[in-house]
Amino acid sequence: MSWIILVLSGAFEAVWAIALDRSVGFTRLWPSVVFFAALIVSMGGLAIALKQLPVGTAYAVWVGIGASLAIIWSFATGQEMFSLAKGFFLVMIIGGIIGLKVVN
Repeated sequence: MSWIILVLSGAFEAVWAIALDRSVGFTRLWPSVVFFAALIVSMGGLAIALKQLPVGTAYAVWVGIGASLAIIWSFATGQEMFSLAKGFFLVMIIGGIIGLKVVN
């Protein structure tokens, strides 16, 4: 169950990161509200998962999931151009996440 909570928390990390960008320095109300709500869910889930998972592995997986989803979102929305190099390094991040889960 801790792994499921961690994965969901990592997804919410991507949500708050994207909302933070959209808030334009907290000058836009709704993206700012989404940022704070997603931040609470994300950090709260990480805290719960850390009760049973080692901090190094859990934090790396949490950040990796958030970063991967934020990058994929940027590619999908056209905010960032995809390149083979970026795709390669994204696959490396995802491979690292899977590897940390497998060896834990």
